Amino acid sequence: MRESDDFIYELSLVAVKEGRVVGHILFSPIAIETEIGLVRVLSLAPMAVLPEFQRQGIGSELVRYGLKECERFGHEVVVVIGHPEYYPRFGFSPARAKGLEAPFEVPDAAFMVLELKEGALEGIKGLIRLPPEFDGLV
Repeated sequence: MRESDDFIYELSLVAVKEGRVVGHILFSPIAIETEIGLVRVLSLAPMAVLPEFQRQGIGSELVRYGLKECERFGHEVVVVIGHPEYYPRFGFSPARAKGLEAPFEVPDAAFMVLELKEGALEGIKGLIRLPPEFDGLV
């Protein structure tokens, strides 16, 4: 993913504790295939925190800071496929309720979206298209 032409350096973030990288989050460009063409959005993927540093708020801080950076750089929509009990605390809600469909089978509760700009998905419905770098990861 980092070698992709679409890689956004500023949206690849790490958490460092005592000089050691303990967490990482990446916001990757993806698209929604609509009746009128592609709409560019972001995917929150991947995110990881070393097991011994989990449950210390590191992942939450990466998500919060990362979403602020996405907004700062002018991005309006972020899609995530993840734990339904984790991501809603950051404002994510079911993506299918907003008219989006995943490119593979995924439970409704795990397929979520966040509008960083209110109304950004108004009138937009379609299928999420992932770049080839995601092949084999899902």
